[in-house]
Amino acid sequence: LEYRTGAVERGAVVMVVRATGKVNAVSLVEVGTQVSGTVSEIFADFNDPVKAGQIIARIDPALLNAQVEQAGANLQLARAGVLRARAVLEEARRTRDRNRVLAAKKLISESDMDTSEMQFRSADAGLAEAEAKVAQAAAALRQSETNLRYTRIVSPVDGVVISRKVDVGQTVAASFQTPTLFTIARDLTKMQIDASVDEADIGRVREGQDVEFTVDAHPDATFAGRVVQVRLAPTTAENVVTYTVVIHVDNPNFRLKPGMTANVSIITDRRADVVKVPGAALRFVPRGGKDVRTQSARGTDGKKASSVWILKDGAPEPVPVVSGISDGLFVEIVSGDVRPGQQVIVSETRPRKNATRSPF
Repeated sequence: LEYRTGAVERGAVVMVVRATGKVNAVSLVEVGTQVSGTVSEIFADFNDPVKAGQIIARIDPALLNAQVEQAGANLQLARAGVLRARAVLEEARRTRDRNRVLAAKKLISESDMDTSEMQFRSADAGLAEAEAKVAQAAAALRQSETNLRYTRIVSPVDGVVISRKVDVGQTVAASFQTPTLFTIARDLTKMQIDASVDEADIGRVREGQDVEFTVDAHPDATFAGRVVQVRLAPTTAENVVTYTVVIHVDNPNFRLKPGMTANVSIITDRRADVVKVPGAALRFVPRGGKDVRTQSARGTDGKKASSVWILKDGAPEPVPVVSGISDGLFVEIVSGDVRPGQQVIVSETRPRKNATRSPF
């Protein structure tokens, strides 16, 4: 038999959970309209920086101007109605007062006195009704003026326009739901990644863990972030359960853009300057040898007791070790008689018989 070996090394072992996700802005604000109409002007386009209160579009105000004028006329009409009602009330008061004097002298009947009293009360109610109509008309005017102000679409925050969904001349209808006209990213120097982590790995992910990730747009660059939230709501697709992990990332140079796919490595554990061996060395069992993995025990702190094999006088010989964390390629050796530079067996092959050299 021939044996392939790997070197025992000293270095760092980093245990990671790998996932993919999307780069997004931390805060996205959708700007809509509360009034219907035709877009007459647009003052902001894709990638434009905007300030809070800045006008970014305008809806044709002609119809709403007419509504304001109509509401103003209705208010004037209601105020005239108040003057008329006051005059009627004053006349009814004088009639009632005269009839009281006449009734005291028994010059009119009680029925006439009751009639004048009821006319006075009716005129008083008419004045209250007219005043209520004034308040109603004033409220309608304020509503029309507010709707007119809504034709000026303003940015609610400082940020950058990342989406514009309307053009000049387009009609927007706000009858049933508010249509979205612009999407504004509040601050593109702070980004977040919404990563989907498999349910088998989510138990090792915690808030505050460091993250390294790459994006296809910058294949030679590695970016850093930090886990800020592990969301409890699961997502199931084709019987695969994943959880969303939110990662915050600094983006001072704007190299990261919304929508980029991120290949994420969440660092769940890290060991620096430790003895490590190839992972295949711990899985190797020579033919006819004893499978030490079936008799493995647990060492202290949950570490796994196992063995690696070395060549001694041309034959494999087991060396008991206690392993720690793994990065997928190398495994930390917590204890055991192995030293950096030593060779451990990772596999065995049987030499091919009657092998001939190729003429080419």
